[in-house]
Amino acid sequence: MVAPLIYNIFPRLAGALPQWIKWADSAKNMGFNWIYFNPFFETGLSGSLYAIKDYFSVDPAFVSSLNIKGIEELQETMLEIRQKGLKVMFDLVVNHTSIDCPLVKSHPEWFKLDEEGTPVHPQAIDPADARKITVWGDLYEIDNEESSDLEGLYNYWEGFVDTCVHLGASGFRCDAAYKVPAALWKRLIARAEKTAGEKVPFFAETLGCTLEEVEALKDAGFSYLYNSGKYWNFDASWAIEQHTSFGEIAPSVGFPESHDTPRLAKDVDCNIKIAMQRYIFGMAFSEGFQITMGFEYGWTKKPDVVSMTSDDQEGHCWDMTDFIRQANALKLSVPVMGEEGIFDNITRFEAPTIILKKTSRFGHAPLYIIINKDWNNKQWIEMPVNLEICRPFQGDFEFRSSDRWIELDQAEVVFGR
Repeated sequence: MVAPLIYNIFPRLAGALPQWIKWADSAKNMGFNWIYFNPFFETGLSGSLYAIKDYFSVDPAFVSSLNIKGIEELQETMLEIRQKGLKVMFDLVVNHTSIDCPLVKSHPEWFKLDEEGTPVHPQAIDPADARKITVWGDLYEIDNEESSDLEGLYNYWEGFVDTCVHLGASGFRCDAAYKVPAALWKRLIARAEKTAGEKVPFFAETLGCTLEEVEALKDAGFSYLYNSGKYWNFDASWAIEQHTSFGEIAPSVGFPESHDTPRLAKDVDCNIKIAMQRYIFGMAFSEGFQITMGFEYGWTKKPDVVSMTSDDQEGHCWDMTDFIRQANALKLSVPVMGEEGIFDNITRFEAPTIILKKTSRFGHAPLYIIINKDWNNKQWIEMPVNLEICRPFQGDFEFRSSDRWIELDQAEVVFGR
């Protein structure tokens, strides 16, 4: 499988379905090969994209005309996007529904119930402070593990997956994958591939969970996990350790920002060099890489799953479209960049610059990743061996002979081989 380069079209920001096509065109021009959509099915009372009321209807906010059936327009849109040579990823939310979902009344046995027989809201405890509990009052939690009608529930989810495949889904992002039993994921993966007649990658959203929770999904058959490389400041070994552990289960997908995080441009005050660093490092660190629409222009508003509209599209803080296009082409042209690989640090994490070595699991030539951790100052560094280097920060995406010592620009990432 070609390394997945994923562009997230956030439905509320993109607008009505016909507008999604122009964003897909832009993504293709930058070299992305997957388009990921957050949920676009009919929402419940809160209006959150993740509070789904009807799994078989498109939310009216995305239908272009009252004279058009949403499902038909969606299918036409997905077909047009796929005809461009792009794969389409749907967001698979099977761990909860909106509180006003008809299933609450028609199948109460599918939901987790309290002692009084009332559906419960999903919640999360802050691992740093058990007193802090977040409760999602607009959702009811599905009981995918101990429902008295587990077969009926699983059949329902299989029917939903069938519908998604027929609508054009080439793969699925699995929301809060660790909160759903591996047995269900295994069944849905098998069903999707039977319906599609081909491999259907499932991408497990595993951020914030423990290694034990990830390992519990080992036998589910996921094609990819999401990694936490976004949060690595190159100052400790934890990201490499996670990379190694995850690599025993499945390759991973990195990202510089997502719909769940603040925008990078906001965090770094529109410093394009830091954005370039996070992109270049991230796309080389893991087999897959993903950005959210607007990253290429330095948008600063965090995506809002409830209230955003296409009117919230912003101007340019920067324009990285050409840089991203060349970076994506580089990733696909260097075999070890297009796989998960195995990492070792060549230098100390305490230094202002570090060198990482990425070794192929398939016998490809290794890659050295040289990083200036310093966002404010240039730094000199000595190459560990004689290398040809590639310097995307300098607009040079070719590997060329190099001196043993090189001066790195602020936040610069250099590749060596």
